[in-house]
Amino acid sequence: MEAARHRMVESAIRGAGVTDEAVLRSMRTTERHEFVPDELRDRAYVDAGLPIGEGQTISSPFIVAYMTQALEPRATDRVLEIGTGSGYQAAVLSPLVQDVYSIEIVEPLGKRAAEVLGRLGYDNVHTKVGDGYLGWEEHAPFDKIVVTCSPENVPAPLVEQLAEGGMVVIPVGERHQQVLFRMVKKDGALVATPLRPTLFVPMTGAAEERRRVLPDAARPALLNPDFEDGVDETLNLRGWYYQRRMRLVESADAPSGQRYVEFSSDAPGQPAHAMQALAIDGREVSRLDFRAMMASTGAREGAHREEVPTAGLTFYDGDRVPLDTVTLGPMLGTNDWQERVRHHIHVPTEAREAIVRIGLFGATGTVSFDDVQLFPVDAAGRLLPGFRD
Repeated sequence: MEAARHRMVESAIRGAGVTDEAVLRSMRTTERHEFVPDELRDRAYVDAGLPIGEGQTISSPFIVAYMTQALEPRATDRVLEIGTGSGYQAAVLSPLVQDVYSIEIVEPLGKRAAEVLGRLGYDNVHTKVGDGYLGWEEHAPFDKIVVTCSPENVPAPLVEQLAEGGMVVIPVGERHQQVLFRMVKKDGALVATPLRPTLFVPMTGAAEERRRVLPDAARPALLNPDFEDGVDETLNLRGWYYQRRMRLVESADAPSGQRYVEFSSDAPGQPAHAMQALAIDGREVSRLDFRAMMASTGAREGAHREEVPTAGLTFYDGDRVPLDTVTLGPMLGTNDWQERVRHHIHVPTEAREAIVRIGLFGATGTVSFDDVQLFPVDAAGRLLPGFRD
């Protein structure tokens, strides 16, 4: 486990831009396998979010490290964490700050996290079960606040309980389209700096139920599927998140419009990908066509057979447990632009979400993508009413 943890830090965390040595040290010593379900321990040091039950996930190691670095932790900080989940984020923060106060609204998760943190000796982590968006008033003010679930806006009690000059790191936005922000409290108000697009599990509770903008799971569609919308205020590709070793190319040779994306890697196993989540209800949409334009230059398998350049589509149920994955590709060797397509993909009835992934996924060389599309179809393969090819 220790060797796997060190490899994870070097390839998926330091290699992806986290440079704070104290944060890297904490990531190397925090035993993530203790915070995942027993049946998933063999994936504990893969850079991926994993289901932990109750419809929640443990965040990927990279995003935990990135958020910890963004928080600029100091030994004297008193930190409030909203959304304990597995307890992993609190454990990573523990050696870097004075105290962590962590709240989880889902009682079974909160109790389990408290047991694990206590058993592992994280004595400066204090937990409770409750609505995190109400904060923890009796321990306020806090120097830092980290929110590991995604509200539509920053809850007012958290602003009130943050010390003047204090900092909050929080993903804000729609259920499947969020931006991670760092906000500093100045003269009683938050001054926000966008960091990067991201995806977090929405929190359970009243704030989530009051969302004004909700996804339409009966009309699944990708945002910026042909990359013509360019980048957002964080200089990341609009609509896509967790972008690694990717560049946006402007060229008259693009199959669709004037832009496409390109992923490159010269070392097997390196992360080189982008992702996008969307809502899909398998009770409403039973079949999909999935297609993409792909090209490659010198693309080779990585260290493992599954490390190949592909476009992938994974369906998840209401508890975010993966149900099925389909892929386009692999695109190995050197190839001009080609359309790869899967027709009449069965959408599991239990599906409530899906994630589209494009990239090298541990392969080496270069792979390019354009016009990545999902189309709901009927039994005869015709587009459902209201959708346009």
